[in-house]
Amino acid sequence: MPVTGSLFLNKIKELIRSEVIDEKSRILYVDDGSRDQTWMVIRQFARMDVHCIGIRQSRNRGHQSAVLAGMMEARGWCDIAVTIDCDGQDDIHAVDEMIQKYEEGCDVVYGVRSSRKTDRFLKRFTAESFYRLMNWMGCEIVFNHADYRLVSSRVLNEFVDYKEVNLFLRGMFPLIGFESGQVYYERMERKAGKSHYPVGKMLGLAIDGITSLSIRPIRLITAMGIFVSFLSFLGVIWAVGSRLMGRTVTGWTSIICILCFLSGIQLVSLGVIGEYVGKTYMEAKARPRYIIKDRIGMFPSGEQQEEPEKKEFE
Repeated sequence: MPVTGSLFLNKIKELIRSEVIDEKSRILYVDDGSRDQTWMVIRQFARMDVHCIGIRQSRNRGHQSAVLAGMMEARGWCDIAVTIDCDGQDDIHAVDEMIQKYEEGCDVVYGVRSSRKTDRFLKRFTAESFYRLMNWMGCEIVFNHADYRLVSSRVLNEFVDYKEVNLFLRGMFPLIGFESGQVYYERMERKAGKSHYPVGKMLGLAIDGITSLSIRPIRLITAMGIFVSFLSFLGVIWAVGSRLMGRTVTGWTSIICILCFLSGIQLVSLGVIGEYVGKTYMEAKARPRYIIKDRIGMFPSGEQQEEPEKKEFE
């Protein structure tokens, strides 16, 4: 993070000098309740330069909640907000073209990877399969776009009305419908930290995205149920016909195969429906999606934010 922090700071100063952005612009770091030294590093940045500020969540609520917290914090004083991870993989210089797209009339500009040649085969295969699966399931997302994007204040103000707890941001922004554009960039090797999206977690993200944005799985279950019912109806006709013609043969294997087939379909169907019921349960609670514990730095409002003093007890 110290390496990428210096890159971000140099970039924002470069944009300020070229009068592309205002002097009041800030780099807002979000600590999503990490247990390492992240917050200490953010505090150092904030004390080192006025353009660096930070917020810390009360606990880890996931990457998507951290990104949302940063955008909602910046919403009150920014014209545009750019979200980017601190691992150094996303090209910070693509911001120049993003701002240009914004000036041309785009309210959302998606940072899109031009290729995945730096990924290993398994990572590349699973990632591209993820995007294809999401689009096939009816989720409108930009292929090879993660969470590197520029959004205008107009989009952020509309985004406040999206209250869902189960967040999948890369599928939610296309729902707003404002003018959008894409900027292609070459993604680099990770400069800081470790990947938090192994295959299992990516699969979980896909499930969250599909169940949050699409009801196609339930429709597929309905179609599968109709198809199986049709086959069962043909089976009943065959069984009755065989009985009338005296050709019935006791078959243990065929019965077991049919039972296993139908039981498997029923369990899978119940699992998919249960996933939606669980999502509905979590949404009905209407719990906060994030809680900001601390703020640090000079915010554009002019208010200096410091950590509260810790009380000592004798």
